[in-house]
Amino acid sequence: MTNSIPAGRLQLSVVAAKQYAAMFRLSASLEIDHAVRGLIDVRASQLNGCAFCLDMHWRDARAAGESEARLYMLDSWRESALYSEPERAALELCEAITLITDGHVPDDVWERARAAFDEHELSQLVFAITVINGWNRLLITARAEPGHYESGQFGQRAVATAGE
Repeated sequence: MTNSIPAGRLQLSVVAAKQYAAMFRLSASLEIDHAVRGLIDVRASQLNGCAFCLDMHWRDARAAGESEARLYMLDSWRESALYSEPERAALELCEAITLITDGHVPDDVWERARAAFDEHELSQLVFAITVINGWNRLLITARAEPGHYESGQFGQRAVATAGE
């Protein structure tokens, strides 16, 4: 299995291997609930329109046991009873950070997240949201092609190359 994904403009993992590996290390260092991470990865990718990341994170979420219903309803999570209060707080914070020009991160959004997570968890959530937004921007710009990713493809490889 290869770590390379076809890209229409730029193969970042090749021409900027050091920086690409640094992003993987940052991503791998996060200490966050896997279900919450999967939801925010998909939601930010929806908001940013990153087809490659949507494909990747949807596949990984399903492989990790996430239900089809929760993934289908993610775009309208506010109207769905399928998400816990911490998941709702994480999704709301994800939207505020991702769409930061729409009013920055409002105090009420922050307070709901702070009520749902302890300080360490909240710090990890902020970094996780920042990381997926960074990946979205990189892969949209490079025009990474969806449909080539296999679930778990980057998991072990990313950790193995993190020290390179």
